[in-house]
Amino acid sequence: MSLPARRMSSTHVLLLGSAPVLLSLLNASARGAYGISVGDILRTLWALVSGGLDGSPEQLVFLNIRLPRLFLGLAAGAGLGLSGALMQGLFRNPLADPGLIGVSSGAALAAGITIVLGSRYFPDLPRSLGSWTLVATAFAGSLSVTALIYMLAQSDDGTRVGLMLLAGVAINALAGAGLGGLSFLASDEQLRSLQFWLLGSLGGARWSAVILVCTIVLIAACAGATCARPLNAIALGEAQAVLLGVDVERTKRLAIGVTALAVGAVTATTGMIGFVGLLAPHCVRLVAGPDHRVVLPGSAMLGAALVLLADSVARTAVQPAELPLGVLTALVGVPFFLVLLRQFKGRV
Repeated sequence: MSLPARRMSSTHVLLLGSAPVLLSLLNASARGAYGISVGDILRTLWALVSGGLDGSPEQLVFLNIRLPRLFLGLAAGAGLGLSGALMQGLFRNPLADPGLIGVSSGAALAAGITIVLGSRYFPDLPRSLGSWTLVATAFAGSLSVTALIYMLAQSDDGTRVGLMLLAGVAINALAGAGLGGLSFLASDEQLRSLQFWLLGSLGGARWSAVILVCTIVLIAACAGATCARPLNAIALGEAQAVLLGVDVERTKRLAIGVTALAVGAVTATTGMIGFVGLLAPHCVRLVAGPDHRVVLPGSAMLGAALVLLADSVARTAVQPAELPLGVLTALVGVPFFLVLLRQFKGRV
């Protein structure tokens, strides 16, 4: 038994994948409350490289507002797309999503506790962490919940994916109940902050956070790339993968760790952005086949393009207001998920 032949090589996928990323970058760079032409963007980039910046409004808007948002969108989409591909490969199910293991729920619950109860029970956090308080607590919450689910999934035979799925469902339900209670206790201002964070946005992009998220996602991508060949073997079944010499337990730990790291960092800085991890890997597999050596980088690139495209729509659809990014991704993702559910209903 062997995997179906690749429809495209990894080089072809990377070359093809760069096109939507570049187009999405140009589109997101130009669109917004303050429109900037492509020519002005190129001149600004040249001035930045050559040291000829003149402080024009176009340059100030692009460099100080638009550019960090673009980098954050790239990192967020790449992290979510890569994590979705890892989870679908690990669960051997195209309906799997990073949210299954509770990473996003853990981050959301920790952020909610910080927003609603932080000033009352943790007054020293803002003084010690400053503007990083919400990011740090959300990231810690995502990693803590992932570690808990991983421990619950342990058995004498190793890590059981089915137990992990059930534990993730339970933790997600518990986090939802906790967020509901926090919404009841929150003041109007706290409730608005909590809801805005839960719906996701790239509006809070600042260079310090962008550099941190880009670094974490890059590390996660390098680590996740080592899972490609083992996941190809696991697609045949865990028993067959063991016979092929794959360390299945190590692959599970690495895939879960990479997912927790990438999604935790993204969610902590952007809030909840759903369905990117579901859409991107499946679209890549439709075009390029199931080989994870192609699916993993392709999903990261397509995820980046999807987030940038959704963010450009969020910034311009209801000007001067801004739509929550998570709303747009859900509007596209939910119908797509239902189509997938119907297509694969015999396997779930």
